[in-house]
Amino acid sequence: MPMELQFGREICGRLDLAESREWLVTNGIGGYASGTVAGILTRCYHGLLVAALNPPVGRTLMLTKLDETVQYSSGTNQDESRYYPLHTNRWTGGSVEPQGFRQIERFALEGSIPTWRYACADALIEKRIWMQMGANTTYVQYQVLRASQPLKLVLKALVNYRDHHSRTQRGGWQMTVVPLDHGICVAAFPEATQLTLLSDRAEVTPTHDWYYGFDLALERERGLGDREDHLHVATLHATLAVGESLTIAASTERKPDLNGEIALKNRRIHDSKLLGLWRSNRAVESKDAITNRLVLAADQFIVNRSSPADPHGKTVIAGYPWFSDWGRDTMISLPGLTLATGQPEIARSILRTYARYADQGMIPNRFPDAGELPEYNTVDATLWYFEALRAYYADTEDDDLVQELFPVLADIIDWHCRGTRFNIHLDPADGLLYAGEAGVQLTWMDAKVGDWVVTPRIGKPVEVNALWYNALRTIAKLARRVGKPHQEYEAIADRALARFSRFWIADLGYCYDLLDSPEGDDDSLRPNQIFAVSLPESPLTAAQQKGVVDTCAQTLLTSHGLRSLAPNHPSYQGTYRGSPIQRDGAYHQGTVWEWLLGPFAIAHLRVYNNPAQAREFLEPMMNHLIDYGVGSLGEICDGDAPMQPRGCIAQAWTVAEILRAWIATEPVSS
Repeated sequence: MPMELQFGREICGRLDLAESREWLVTNGIGGYASGTVAGILTRCYHGLLVAALNPPVGRTLMLTKLDETVQYSSGTNQDESRYYPLHTNRWTGGSVEPQGFRQIERFALEGSIPTWRYACADALIEKRIWMQMGANTTYVQYQVLRASQPLKLVLKALVNYRDHHSRTQRGGWQMTVVPLDHGICVAAFPEATQLTLLSDRAEVTPTHDWYYGFDLALERERGLGDREDHLHVATLHATLAVGESLTIAASTERKPDLNGEIALKNRRIHDSKLLGLWRSNRAVESKDAITNRLVLAADQFIVNRSSPADPHGKTVIAGYPWFSDWGRDTMISLPGLTLATGQPEIARSILRTYARYADQGMIPNRFPDAGELPEYNTVDATLWYFEALRAYYADTEDDDLVQELFPVLADIIDWHCRGTRFNIHLDPADGLLYAGEAGVQLTWMDAKVGDWVVTPRIGKPVEVNALWYNALRTIAKLARRVGKPHQEYEAIADRALARFSRFWIADLGYCYDLLDSPEGDDDSLRPNQIFAVSLPESPLTAAQQKGVVDTCAQTLLTSHGLRSLAPNHPSYQGTYRGSPIQRDGAYHQGTVWEWLLGPFAIAHLRVYNNPAQAREFLEPMMNHLIDYGVGSLGEICDGDAPMQPRGCIAQAWTVAEILRAWIATEPVSS
C-alpha cells in the first residue's frame, strides 16, 4: 500500500461513493477541518475551519466551505470560455446543483494532506487543504498544473459561527464583514471570536448573502436536523497561469502567514518528523507503508490540554468529528498512539495530566466539550490508567515518573478497596470489584438515553475485574522497582486470582459477562472477556484463555471488529441506524466495535503463538483505510453483513489498538 492513498473517477465520479468517503485534517489543539471527497456537505461537522476556541474543546464552525468555479477556454477566443463548477451542493428537497464532483479526476491523501485534481477540458487544477499545527488556521491552496491559457478562479466563501454539534437557521442574523488588505474579517456578533480570511493574490469582494437549505443527508440518517443555512461573506477572484498558485488562509488569528509554500512545507516537515520518530524508536524490522499510514492517523488524536501546573499538557481526542477527550479512551489509546509511534514523552505528559485530576481514587471519564468540570462516571478508565503506565514503564523504565505518580496509584487502590463513587468497592466476600448503581453507566458499554441505561452492568463486570487484577500486579511490580511496600498488593491480587474462576462457565466454554448483578449472573456472550486474555496479567488458565479466544472467534468476530453481543441473543441488533434512541439501543447490543479487533489479535497471538495468523485478522482493516474516514479507522460497523461503517470516521482507540496489534504480530524473521 503506497503512502499516498488515492483513487480516480471510479470513486470520485460517482456521488454515492465520493460522498461516503470523508477526509479529516487536525491542528493538535482540538480544531479540525473535515468534509467529503465529493465536496458536498453531509454532516453538521463538515467545514474548512472548526476552531477549538477553548483548546481542546469549544469547537466552533467558522468557515464552512469555498464554492469554487473555474472560467476557462482552451482555445484562442476568450469569449468562448466555459464555466466549470468544482463544488457540489445538495439542497433541501434532494436536488444536487452544481455537480462539481464530475470534474474530480483524482483524490489523494498525500501524507496527512487531502488533495484533489480537477480536469476542466485540457486544464488540470490541484487543490490541497491542511491546518497549521498549534493554531486555528486552515490553508486551502489551488495550483494550475496544466492549461493552454490562463484561467480564472472564482471562490465564494461561506461562513457560520456555531457549536459544531448544532445547526444554523438564519433568522435575522446580521454578521459584520470588514474589508482588510488581502481579505476580510468576520464578526458573527460583538463578543465572538473573529474569523480572518485572507488570500495571497485574489481580489476579495465583501458581501452578505445567506444561502438557505443545505441538505445534511447523514444527519437525517442519524435522526437529527438535516437542514442548514450558511452566510456568503466574500467572493474571491484570481487569474492563474500554468504553475501559479492561490493560497487562502482562514484563521482566528488576525495575521496568519500567507506564504502558502512555507506553510505547506511546515506541514510536510511535521509529517516527516512523525514517521522518523517511530522508525528510529521502534525495534521493528519492516517499516511498511501500512504502519506509516497508521502513525499519521494516530497523530490526529493527540492534542494539547494545558493546565496551570503544566501549560504543555497533552490529552487524546476520543474520535472525530464529535467526541472530546475521554479518560477511558485516552488510557486505552495511549500505548498505540504514543509508545508505538516512538513518542514516550507524550505518554508521560498524558499520564501526568490525568494524575492531576485524580479524585477519590478515580481519573475523569470525560472533559465536557463546553469546558465544565470533569465527570467521573467510570469504573474502568482508572484501571486502564495502570495498564497505560505499565506499558510506558516497560518502554522507558522511567523510575522518576513512577516515584512521582506512586502516591496517586496507592491512593487509587486504597479508595477502590474501601469504596468510592457509584458504589465502586472491593467485595470482601470474594476479593472481586463491584461497581454500579441505578441510572449510571460505568463501563465502556455506556449508552444512555435519558434515564435509560441500555447496558447497566451493575455488579462485577468481567473486564473490570481482569483490569483490577492486572492493576494489582502492575502496582506490586512498580512498588518493587521503586522501593515501596508491595506485599499487600500481591495479597489482594492473589485473592482476586483465586476467585476469578467464578467467571468461568465450564459447560459453555467462556466467561460470564457479569457476576452478582441485581438479576443474577449474566451469561450473555459479549467481547468484554477478551481482555482477560489480552492483558499482560491474565487471571485465566491456558485452557480457559483458548476457550475465550475460540468462542469469540466463532461468534463475535467480523472483518472489522468484534460484535458487542452474540447474534443468537434475543436482544441482538444487527444494524446501527435511526433516531438517537434507536442507535443508542443498538450501540452495545450487536454493533461491531473496530477497536476490539486489536485486543482479539493479541489474545489470539497469546494462545496460538502464530504471528502470521494473528495478523490475518487485522489485514481487512488496511482496506478500511480507503473507506469511510480516508486514511484513518472508524468507530463502529453494523453487526450484520456487509458491516456498513457507522459512527465517527476516525476513532482514537481503533487506530491505536490496530497499530499496536499490527506491530505485535509482525512475522518473526527467519
